[in-house]
Amino acid sequence: MSNVIDINAAKNRREITRDDIMPVAEYGKIRAEKRKEIVALKKHRRAPIGPHATFYFENYDTMWQQIHEMLFIEKGGEEQIADELAAYNPLIPKGRELVATLMFEIDDERLRRSVLGRLGGVEETVFLKFGDHEITAEAETDVDRTTADGKASSVQFLHFNFTDDEADAFQNTDGDIMLGIRHENYAHMTLLPSETKAALAGDFA
Repeated sequence: MSNVIDINAAKNRREITRDDIMPVAEYGKIRAEKRKEIVALKKHRRAPIGPHATFYFENYDTMWQQIHEMLFIEKGGEEQIADELAAYNPLIPKGRELVATLMFEIDDERLRRSVLGRLGGVEETVFLKFGDHEITAEAETDVDRTTADGKASSVQFLHFNFTDDEADAFQNTDGDIMLGIRHENYAHMTLLPSETKAALAGDFA
C-alpha cells in the first residue's frame, strides 16, 4: 500500500491512523507542496478576533500536516508517532462539532504577559451564535489552561459541540454567524465571512 496520502481526498476523515503516516524522508520530498496546500486551506479556516486573538479551525487535513511537521522536525521515530496521534486526533472534528485552536499572538513579551495575566478563564467564555442558536465552546481538559494565579495560556484548544438540529441550522443558515469572546478583559466579536461559513459547514458532512 502506498504511503503517499492525498489530503484533499481525506476531507471527511475523522481520525488519523498509523497507516496514514508517511516516512519522514518521503514527506520531506513533498513538504513544500503540502505546506502550500495547507496555507491555502487555512485561509478560510482562520478568524481573527480583537487585537490579539485568532481562531484556527482544525480538521483532518490541518492535523495531518501538523503531525507530519512535528515528526519531520523532531525525528522521534515510532514512539513519537504514537504520541502525536494521541495529541492531535482529538482536535479533528468528529461530525457534530467544530474544533478550534485559539491563539493569543503577541510578539512583545511584556505586553503578552500583561494581556494573558488578565485573561484567566477566557477558554470558558467563547461562543458561536447564529439564528436562535448559541454554542458555548468547551476547552480541552488535557491540562489546565489557566494557572492558579489567573494567567491564561496563549494557546487554547476548543470544541463547539452541536446537536443534529444545530448542525443542520449552521449548514443551512443564510444569516450571520458570530464568533465571540465574553471575557471581561477581552470582549470581542466577529462575523464569519461567507467563505469561512462554507468551509466550516463542510466539517459536519
